[in-house]
Amino acid sequence: MMAVVASASSAFGQLRDGETIVFLGDSITQQGAGEKGYVTLFRKALETSRPESNIKVIGAGISGHKVPNLEERLDRDVLAHKPNVVVIYIGINDVWHSQNGNGTSSDRYESGLMSLIKRIKAAGARVILATPSVIGEKVDGTNLLEAMLDQYADISRKVAGSSEAVLLDLRSAFMNHLKSYNVANEAQGILTTDGVHLNDEGNRFVAVRMLEAVGEVPSKARVLRHVVLFRYKPEVTVRQIDEINMAFHQLQHGIPEIRAFERGTNNSPEGLDKGFTHGYTVTFSTEEDRAAYLPHPDHKRFVELIGGKIDDVLVFDYWTVE
Repeated sequence: MMAVVASASSAFGQLRDGETIVFLGDSITQQGAGEKGYVTLFRKALETSRPESNIKVIGAGISGHKVPNLEERLDRDVLAHKPNVVVIYIGINDVWHSQNGNGTSSDRYESGLMSLIKRIKAAGARVILATPSVIGEKVDGTNLLEAMLDQYADISRKVAGSSEAVLLDLRSAFMNHLKSYNVANEAQGILTTDGVHLNDEGNRFVAVRMLEAVGEVPSKARVLRHVVLFRYKPEVTVRQIDEINMAFHQLQHGIPEIRAFERGTNNSPEGLDKGFTHGYTVTFSTEEDRAAYLPHPDHKRFVELIGGKIDDVLVFDYWTVE
């Protein structure tokens, strides 16, 4: 089975009026129920967007807990509330505590997740399974227990697939965000206070991911922008520029890897354009798509078309979300 990945078209759609959602986890979720925590932010977002929905939001996190602890208290702390949706955000301590011999073996971690999901579904609730996020925020692969955390995140992904739970891949979401906002490769301080527990920005980040997972807000896809600026030679005619604009526009119809295209003429009042008058943005889903675009015959013909007409060109690519 394939996991249902939380997306703009979530398997859940919006939470129904009067439903109960429980967030089950460790200290991250326990703190998440605090004043600025992600559980509280999730609840406040619903109160703002759907004030008459009467959706009940419950935090069920306990510091230090691992998968076996969640199994032990599932009936008391979760199922007793008769939830309609349960979010399981666990795995950090199962990995982290391995340093002192009190972690959870990979087999036990997997079987425990499967047991939790089976019991929750038997009680009639839907399940969202989140991958463990981070133990350290470095982006160069040198965080403590990095390989082990990746292994356990893979187990969570596997369990979500085999149990048909909705997968919320926080591990990937965190790492993608950190690659953009932690260029200095700091160990903490971007989304966490200590490499694990969420700071204010981290709580906001996770709250939005949770809202996406239940279909309350559309999720944002990570995309690659390929920005091209042209400074045309003085002798190039308006008719020639029209021909180039149309040819660039039509590339999206012949090159399937192009996700989107837009263009415009500079109208900045700041006078800092350095003579660049025309801008073009080509959007790709992956670097592989960009790699297919550059040598594509249609793109090569376009490069031939602009030959001799461009005084200077600037190309700038970056990752973003939309």
